[in-house]
Amino acid sequence: HFQPQVDMASGRLIGTEALIRWRDPDEGLISPARFIPVAEETGLIVPIGEWVLRTACAQARKWQDAGHHFTIAVNLSARQLQQADLPQRVAALMAEAGVGPDWLEIELTESTLAGDHVSTEMRLRALKELGITLSIDDFGTGYSSLAYLKRFPIDVLKIDQSFVRDIPQDRNDMEIAATIIAMAHTLKLRVVAEGVETPEQLAFLKEQKCDAWQGYLFSKPLPADEFTARFLSD
Repeated sequence: HFQPQVDMASGRLIGTEALIRWRDPDEGLISPARFIPVAEETGLIVPIGEWVLRTACAQARKWQDAGHHFTIAVNLSARQLQQADLPQRVAALMAEAGVGPDWLEIELTESTLAGDHVSTEMRLRALKELGITLSIDDFGTGYSSLAYLKRFPIDVLKIDQSFVRDIPQDRNDMEIAATIIAMAHTLKLRVVAEGVETPEQLAFLKEQKCDAWQGYLFSKPLPADEFTARFLSD
């Protein structure tokens, strides 16, 4: 499924996040919170993650051929980041689909970045050399955020929805969101807010000069055909 990302200033579609969904014949849609941890534990997350990247690149080619252009953000797991040949795999998938790096944004959680910082930095820099945008997802929920910003070649910070959900009722969340935006802009990073569900949340983030946003206020994640029909049809 794909959830649109919207430019805060212009209101236009500038990207989308690819989100994996499991549709069970009996239970319907199964939450990623149930199956992703199992996939991580068993190692199945590696082939699943590669399938997501391949599918996203193939969809990017379809949209490219239809005359559209925006970025598709794909989440990368810790196990994928541990693969020594990850940059080569990503480059091969882009070549296979016939899309350039301007179509792809790789999202990494703070927990994904923990571990062997030397090899992680090498792989991230190799991905950057391919021209791919790198973002930290769920920013502010981990412990070493500032160290990551100093060490790794990050382009985008995503404000976790837990800091957006209670705006404007929770003053602390408002201060945290405003601080993340100000700090990111000082470091020349773009900021995307996740989980925006109310006009009040959107108004506050716009006032703070957040760059872009996604959330149910604009659209829930949609299958590619529904996404195309709703946002890309003339």
